[in-house]
Amino acid sequence: MDLLNAFVLFSNFVLVPGVVYGSQLALGALGVTLVYAVLRFSNFAHGDLMAFGTAGVILFTWWLQSMGVSAGPLPTALIALPVGILAAVLMSLLMDRTVYSFYRKQRSAPVVFVIASVGVMFVLNGLTRLIIGPDDQRFADGERFIIRARDFEAWSGLEEGLALRTTQVLTVVVAIIIVIALFRFLNHSRMGKAMRAYSDNEDLALLSGIDPAKVVFWTWVIAAGLATVAGTLYGLDKSFKPFTYFQLLLPIFAAAIVGGIGNPVGAIAGGFVVAFSEVTVTYAYRRVVEYVVPGWEPDGLLQLLSTDYKFAVSFLILVVVLLVRPTGLFRGKVI
Repeated sequence: MDLLNAFVLFSNFVLVPGVVYGSQLALGALGVTLVYAVLRFSNFAHGDLMAFGTAGVILFTWWLQSMGVSAGPLPTALIALPVGILAAVLMSLLMDRTVYSFYRKQRSAPVVFVIASVGVMFVLNGLTRLIIGPDDQRFADGERFIIRARDFEAWSGLEEGLALRTTQVLTVVVAIIIVIALFRFLNHSRMGKAMRAYSDNEDLALLSGIDPAKVVFWTWVIAAGLATVAGTLYGLDKSFKPFTYFQLLLPIFAAAIVGGIGNPVGAIAGGFVVAFSEVTVTYAYRRVVEYVVPGWEPDGLLQLLSTDYKFAVSFLILVVVLLVRPTGLFRGKVI
């Protein structure tokens, strides 16, 4: 029974949060790796694009709530999600038309695109703060829990209860649907195959009649959609604050590089590696040890690192991977 209590406790604070956070990072890393594979540069503005799209979702959610519209037990943000995606897509296309297309015509080096994306990042960051403010915003509504800890305790007879929030289940379900849809698009649709061909060999793709303007257009549409969905799910699960999304850029890039930047499968795997690394290192294991080896629990919390330093874990992983295996786990560069 003690081992079951330990497992429920571990699931409550490490396993479930790790899967949910990993799903959010995987969606974010997919957007980064897609832009890198097709447009051949690391888009440092991706985190703030997440914040911008999520801000659009929040504003439309608030308007729907003021009109008395809701999604029942599910968050109203699901209804507002297409509006946020549309705002992020339009912003991405605007930034591409005004900034990146100029450097594409000049055939500039990738580092020039990276520096330009840093400028775009600051513009998007300031714009998002101007629109919705710099403070913490909560916009989740609907039914909060699918399984409550007390209900689980009464049902199982265990001392520890498992709590499962609606937003956690929603995050995993939406992430699975989007990943399946994305892979079907890339592998079976005509435009998906064109994007893969453009990513593999740009000159050969142009000779075969692929329209680069359409490839660029759909790359930004998909990247902006992924960014908004990932940002909205993260905001529903925790809360929305523009600076937090700026910080999320580090674990998202770490996830993309750990898996092998440019490889969608690697981006998903990297998302879960980074998420579980952060969660496991920052969790206090004292109560788990109490159940597993009673009487041997330590005096301290048995926590390797404070949660305040969780992004340092991503930074450490990023540095180690770049030093030991720069190509990442899956070595891929094409879609």
